[in-house]
Amino acid sequence: MALIKRNPTTTKSWKELTKHFSEMKSFSLKKAFQNTNRKNDLTIKFNEFEFDYSKNLISKKTIGLLTNLANECELKDAISKQFSGKKINETENRAVLHTALRNFSKAPIVLDGKDVMPEIKNSLTKIQNFSQAVISGTQKGFTGKAFTDVVNIGIGGSDLGPKMVVESLQFYKNHLNTHFISNIDGDYVQEVLKKINPETTLFVIVSKTFTTQETLTNATTIQQWFLNNGATKKDIKYNFVAVSTNLKKVKDFGIDKNNIFTMWNWVGGRFSLWSAVGLSISLSIGFPNFEQLLLGAYEMDTHFKETSFEKNIPVIAALLSIWYNNFYLSETEVILPYSQYLENLPPFLQQLSMESNGKSIDRAGKKIKYQTGNIIWGSTGTNMQHAFMQLIHQGTKLIPVEFIGFKKSLYKNKEHHQKLMANYHAQSDALAYGKTKDTVHLELKTSGKMDNINSLLPFKIFEGNKPSTSILIKNLNPKNLGMLIAYYEQKTFTQGIIWNIYSFDQFGVELGKELASKMLKTC
Repeated sequence: MALIKRNPTTTKSWKELTKHFSEMKSFSLKKAFQNTNRKNDLTIKFNEFEFDYSKNLISKKTIGLLTNLANECELKDAISKQFSGKKINETENRAVLHTALRNFSKAPIVLDGKDVMPEIKNSLTKIQNFSQAVISGTQKGFTGKAFTDVVNIGIGGSDLGPKMVVESLQFYKNHLNTHFISNIDGDYVQEVLKKINPETTLFVIVSKTFTTQETLTNATTIQQWFLNNGATKKDIKYNFVAVSTNLKKVKDFGIDKNNIFTMWNWVGGRFSLWSAVGLSISLSIGFPNFEQLLLGAYEMDTHFKETSFEKNIPVIAALLSIWYNNFYLSETEVILPYSQYLENLPPFLQQLSMESNGKSIDRAGKKIKYQTGNIIWGSTGTNMQHAFMQLIHQGTKLIPVEFIGFKKSLYKNKEHHQKLMANYHAQSDALAYGKTKDTVHLELKTSGKMDNINSLLPFKIFEGNKPSTSILIKNLNPKNLGMLIAYYEQKTFTQGIIWNIYSFDQFGVELGKELASKMLKTC
């Protein structure tokens, strides 16, 4: 039941795409939009999402050939294997079942002959009960005071996902102040400790193995600070909880067995925010909102699993990415959310995409001779318009852009939101259509700058024909954020299947850790 091991460049579709690419060199978005139906034809609406990919360097033929490629690479079969618990992470002999964590259907999901859903439901119930107890004040610290702060101690997927969600959904936050410690930088740890009270702070240590150097070093430092500020070792059980599979090491640390939240080896770190790794999310925004986050992801999963490729948002996004990465040889992809709440979305997506698909060996164990693994970067609008957008508009590199915007603001400040969204729409138009020599000439003439018109003219021309995709969402709420994250997860999965790589191991992360451990012994 293994995944197919097929080099995509040997497929009929890849050869046809190569030929088609040479035909598309004269493609013009301006001319393409003379077809007034283009936007409607190339927009997919799903729930409160509008996925507009009309401003990409594609025709209907391009999409047809790309979906043929997905079919030749047996994407449908791979999707089925992922959702049904087959061990598609073959290098680690593991299933890839983070989707089960947000499974709202009543259907069982069987792994090694056992339905995993009862365990997941038990874990969710424990998260719910614990979150409600902390938020209500019935669960207290070692001196009997209610908690005011939560500190999440983890790194990688144990930090980036929960941190991104908590900060994205701060509009929905309760009274608890949430902090995140990941970097092993001791100065940073001390800055967080300056802000909190040991009596009223709950520490959540997130480490699957409870051996991660950064996390354990930070946790031990914080534990010592806790003991130096009026607590005893017996008090650790009141203020510390853990998310881990290593029960012995957690208990040795002093954490009560009732305060250990389980994890499973079939959930990769960068896909784990849906599990107990998301405990800090549930504590921050309350379990009902955490459940809505899961529900949104489930609905996107269902769309991904059941929709034909031509109308499938994650599939189309992944195919567009392959189109630019492998045919235009565009190595990077920029994500531009027009919401300051989503400031940490690009860093989260960097791990999700680059740790998953930054591979140079295919599923057959052979060296890859085509590009994989886009470089992901980005920032929030309108900040980035005053920073790096110059490169995208007038630079020498072709950089596909993904805009994310919301129809409604949360605080209903119409003036601000109208200006924000005017920029959202204007940027994609500017990239697509540019500004011609004749337009610039007329502008300079009417502004009275005739003396230096010829010298200024070349600098003010915008070639346009720069590709972008626009995701427009009704508003930012837990459910829609869950859908957005799941969209990126399934986009990443689709890319990996077509590139013929294993997206769910991360051996490249380990080498630096091994060398650091050796160097530490010689220091």
